[in-house]
Amino acid sequence: MKHLLWIVLSAAIVAAQPHGVEQTDFPASEFSERRAKVFDAIGRTGIAIIPGASAIDSPQIFRQSNDFYYLTGIESPSAYLLLDGRSRKTTVYLQHRNPAWERQVGTIVAAEDVGVVKERTGVDDVYGVEMLARHLAPMQVHHPVPALYVPFSPQEGADGSRDEMLRQIAEAATDPWDGRPSRIGRLLTLLRERFPTFELKDLTPILDPIRFIKSPREISLIRRASQIAGLAMLEAIRSTRPGVFEYQLDAVSRYVFQLNGSRYAAYPAIVGGGTNAWHGHYHRNSNVLKDGEIVLMDYAPDYRYYASDITRHWPVNGKFNPDQRALCNFIYAYREAFMKRIKPGVTPQAVLAGAREEMSAYLKTLTFSKETYRKAAENALNFAGHLQHTVGMTVHDVGDYRRKPFVPGIVFAVDPMLWIPEENLYVRMEDVVVVTETGVENFTAFLPGKPEEIEKLMTEPGILQLRAPTKP
Repeated sequence: MKHLLWIVLSAAIVAAQPHGVEQTDFPASEFSERRAKVFDAIGRTGIAIIPGASAIDSPQIFRQSNDFYYLTGIESPSAYLLLDGRSRKTTVYLQHRNPAWERQVGTIVAAEDVGVVKERTGVDDVYGVEMLARHLAPMQVHHPVPALYVPFSPQEGADGSRDEMLRQIAEAATDPWDGRPSRIGRLLTLLRERFPTFELKDLTPILDPIRFIKSPREISLIRRASQIAGLAMLEAIRSTRPGVFEYQLDAVSRYVFQLNGSRYAAYPAIVGGGTNAWHGHYHRNSNVLKDGEIVLMDYAPDYRYYASDITRHWPVNGKFNPDQRALCNFIYAYREAFMKRIKPGVTPQAVLAGAREEMSAYLKTLTFSKETYRKAAENALNFAGHLQHTVGMTVHDVGDYRRKPFVPGIVFAVDPMLWIPEENLYVRMEDVVVVTETGVENFTAFLPGKPEEIEKLMTEPGILQLRAPTKP
């Protein structure tokens, strides 16, 4: 009887729609177009292997690595993609079906799901992972052996951009009791040991330019991620009162993220009250917010593999004092000066220069009680980093737009900021924008930016006031 029950359960699992290929954001044709660009770059004498993320050994939700998802849309652990430039054929290698495991977590797309994988991704063949080595071996028989391209950069995933992953790898390397290699580092070592005939080449410089310019579907996802980030920020602003903890604003935001379909955050929340904001990546979020201080929040979700990045600052007690108001007005005006100048054909340097000239005149109209505040605003005019990093599948996405004119499809952060070192204060306003055919679209333009708009919003009750935390 138990044997019969097992057969029935196994059949039900196989018949179910497997998780990992049901995304609807991109058709198979878009994945095929992306892979075609890789084929064009590696040529008729190259092959490429793109590994997926490894299986997780904890109850966390699995998230595919960005490069693998970008080229296939498949969410399945320990998968590999082989692009054979000689035939321009695409093969995916997946783990085999594990009924015992799937009975616990649900059906996961496997090597046995050949038809559905081909239909959803446009790949040519699907095999078990063990077949990858068998398919690579014959490629070395005839000379010249094809060049083997692999992304040398660390895999991006949930809550981590490439720069952060490189830092983590460096930290592990400096620990004499750790020193574990990255997944990519281990893969490269195994390929050199097992197939020394292949000349290994870095696929990252090929993939990055392909990912750099966003398609209309990608822009739609980043727009939605930004909208969700903005909705969360609105609730955080409404919920702010003296005595509220930084982590409670983090919790409010994560609630809004998940309520709107974002399973992950794009990066750890930065909620800094007072001088905590001075630390650009402060994320302890453990302090209580105090009357008279400004709180700075930098937080956004990862929505269906696409991120955003927004920052706002506001008074904890709901009212800006005169100096805070002047600083807020300066940052808001600076953002507007950038926005009006961003358009195709214009260089970032020209945008910075034009905004600097406009803001130099505007600064003369502002009144500060302290000369250090005016000096901070003057220094901000000479800072070249207000046009920030690209945004896409990670918050610090691939590609660099700063050395050439803008073109449509570039997505990046506009982030005017200033520092007051004498008081360890940091003020900024960050939005994510896309260059359009005629100008620029600010995805979070709906957020209040002027002091009076923020103060009005803070008169409304937030989630924390409607659902106050329980007392211990």
